[in-house]
Amino acid sequence: MANETTTVTKGFERVNFFKGFVTTVDDWNHVVNYNVDKARLNNRLFQGPGIVEGELGGLKVSARGRADLSVEIHPGYALDGMGNVVYLPEPEIKTINPGDFKLPQTVYIVLKYIEELADFVSYKANLEYKGHRRVSERFKIEAIITEPDLTREVELARINMTKGVKRITDAKDPFNPRDNEIDTRYRPIAGNSDINPTSLYDMLEMIRVAKDVYGHMFHNLKIMPAADVLHGLITLDMLLRSRLVNNMSLFTLWWRIFDLQNVLVQDVEANHPQFSSKKEFASYKKHVELLDGMYAEGKLGHEYLTNIIGYQTKSTENLATVFSAKVRQKKVEVDSSAVATDAVFEKMMVKSDEFDEKITIEGITFKRVDWIDLLNKKSEKDHKFRIVDARDKYRTRQKLKYPDGVIVEDVGIAYEGGYAEWEVSNVTPNKDLFVIMRMDYVHGDWEAEMQVNGKKVGTWVCQGEDRKFRWRNLIFKVEARYVGDTFLSVRQTPIKEDRDINMFKLWFYQPA
Repeated sequence: MANETTTVTKGFERVNFFKGFVTTVDDWNHVVNYNVDKARLNNRLFQGPGIVEGELGGLKVSARGRADLSVEIHPGYALDGMGNVVYLPEPEIKTINPGDFKLPQTVYIVLKYIEELADFVSYKANLEYKGHRRVSERFKIEAIITEPDLTREVELARINMTKGVKRITDAKDPFNPRDNEIDTRYRPIAGNSDINPTSLYDMLEMIRVAKDVYGHMFHNLKIMPAADVLHGLITLDMLLRSRLVNNMSLFTLWWRIFDLQNVLVQDVEANHPQFSSKKEFASYKKHVELLDGMYAEGKLGHEYLTNIIGYQTKSTENLATVFSAKVRQKKVEVDSSAVATDAVFEKMMVKSDEFDEKITIEGITFKRVDWIDLLNKKSEKDHKFRIVDARDKYRTRQKLKYPDGVIVEDVGIAYEGGYAEWEVSNVTPNKDLFVIMRMDYVHGDWEAEMQVNGKKVGTWVCQGEDRKFRWRNLIFKVEARYVGDTFLSVRQTPIKEDRDINMFKLWFYQPA
């Protein structure tokens, strides 16, 4: 690639021509690079990365009438995170080859900016004088399996492709695309915004639900400060949809919302004791205080935004319970396969390949929110993993087979008595959490009490054993009603005498 973006450390420098100045190739390239770098800087700071809506075909992605595995990308403009303008002058057809991926898999259609040297010339009279006279600014459309990085690529669409897929179609419901349908919910839109597209979508959905609850409190229950929170959320919603908010201004705006919520708390405590005495309202107050305190600490980044979405979602749920508010639900078709947990669990248990960021089993997609690499000091420390009061504890290295014959080597730890505990991060509240543990199934037939944030949530039961195919991925489901925060503390306590529990990896997934 030619003309890489110049990193500015001391400010910009322009070429200053004067009488007698003998210019060189470097001087003229400096003139060009100065203008290009200034334009990129302006695009990054004042335009924002994403698709330019309303221009040409808006880079819309649609299925073709041929009922195959190709999509049509309409003409349009986009800006990547480096400030490069990506221009697609004519429609492009992108054919996806299932053989390039390990299906089921989420495939992302992305647009990339590239530069190519062109118009090469050389002079026969003196071969030292040669080179390319042009730099062509072009584009590349790719199908990738990792979540797009807006710095270098712009997501146009994503498709959750299943095994045996025969064709790609437009989504019947754009707000709830199904398998093998084109999903355009997470396309970044250009504007003064650098908010992660997935976080933006989740935040807008959270605000939609919250507006119903605060509206009910104000209009039906006449709790006046709820009107201020409602109007604050309406304003924030409009600013977000207008792409007028970036990451830093977003946190300041949310801080103003927290201030309004604190006023609401004070009013309810002073004038509505029948509501303030309920535990759900105490939880709401605690969540607002936590977010307010995090803002004061100044640690403003993606993790804080995840906390805002998680805590505010749970806070809205608490208010809906306290004030008996009804929330308008989006019309979503229920897939009968989504309740086929037994079939899902059976396939998860014998899955020998990697537990990637996203996995799809029986048509259900799960997103990995966290994982622990046991006996890795950093991973254990980051998750505060420990085993306490064990009668016996030992490390183990095994090279065993899964039922499909695949051999995997791994290291782990086993313990008898006492308990093991760890923390899980990046959790979305009010959604099921699946704890998946790789174990040596020759040591099966055990039971363990499971606690989350100090509350008993069920018993993890390991039935049977296998002395030939010894690897299994044991699954424990933490029901959504116990998933109350974005950070969870989990404790596993064996309740069968003289049975040790071994663990080699811990993965944590939620429905995508």
